[in-house]
Amino acid sequence: MRVAAEIEDLRAVVAAAPAAAARGAGTHWEVGGCPARGTEVRAPRGVVSYDPADLTVTVAAGTSVEELAAVLGEAGQECALDPRSPAATVGGLLATGLSGLRRLRYGPLRDRVLEVRFVTADGRLVKGGGPTVKNVSGYDLPRLLVGSLGTLGVLVQVILRCQPAPITAEWSMTADDPLPARGRAYRPSCVAWDGRTTHVLLEGDPRDVEAERRAIGSEVVPGPPPWPDGPHRGRISVRPAAIPRVGRALAELTGVTFLAEVGVGTVHVVAHAEEGLAAARRAATAEGGWLLREAGAPGLDGFGCVLPNLAVMRRLRDAFDPTGKLARGRLPFDGPAVTDPEVETAMLSTSSRGPA
Repeated sequence: MRVAAEIEDLRAVVAAAPAAAARGAGTHWEVGGCPARGTEVRAPRGVVSYDPADLTVTVAAGTSVEELAAVLGEAGQECALDPRSPAATVGGLLATGLSGLRRLRYGPLRDRVLEVRFVTADGRLVKGGGPTVKNVSGYDLPRLLVGSLGTLGVLVQVILRCQPAPITAEWSMTADDPLPARGRAYRPSCVAWDGRTTHVLLEGDPRDVEAERRAIGSEVVPGPPPWPDGPHRGRISVRPAAIPRVGRALAELTGVTFLAEVGVGTVHVVAHAEEGLAAARRAATAEGGWLLREAGAPGLDGFGCVLPNLAVMRRLRDAFDPTGKLARGRLPFDGPAVTDPEVETAMLSTSSRGPA
């Protein structure tokens, strides 16, 4: 009842506000562009309902991932959200669409979402999706909202898919190159590479994990590799096969550290100076990829490229938020758009799958 009442209050606030931007814990507030200060609104928090037998949980969007994990952990279950910081909220994580380190095994973040409830710019409460795993009716609004950066609606409540927590989760490391190491593993949850060491996360039955680790030839370590940390942060997306070349280029840059997700094509980059992040963006562009600015580097725009789906994004924004009230400044709606009909058709055909 408390969550429902807070949602009603939020509807009134959003409807009356000249501008509104959903904010969670602020761990990814700078992703893309920053909305104007003073426009922040916050979703309610708390686990609304959870039945372990259904492998689904209903949670308010303002709930921290750490709080959700504690509830699921009591039943021996988890939801593979894996944010950079456990303080991140469920709604903020879904809005930014940044999948965690276990994407190699469990797929992108959008695959965790079964149902969304969100408040539109004019204060309506809209539901998309359904509580069952096999729900296929209607438009796929849950995946559309994931990665929309709050420009289509303010997430207030979601139903997430859960799974049994693995019996064993073990990190190991090897000096071998990352691609051969991944090839020797059956289904690693993560293969991460920092330019010197390959880190592998294996999950499952203890005997299977041990057999895989022996096949890889890696040594057990206490935990995962540290996330790169520094004042200027970005996330590179390239073809998975380009990871070694991008990694070698980044390793030559002064004041730049990285952690690459092998098999996924994501590289987490940190620089001590803004120019270092700009150089990392050039390294990504040289391999046909791009870099999303996550924090710092105020002189860099958020995306560094003309988004190929910008025309589609504008049409969606105009349909959901005709006045442009929500998350102003987050996405470059006022920039140039690709208008090639073939590109637009391709983006429309994949929009139900949500952003990568």
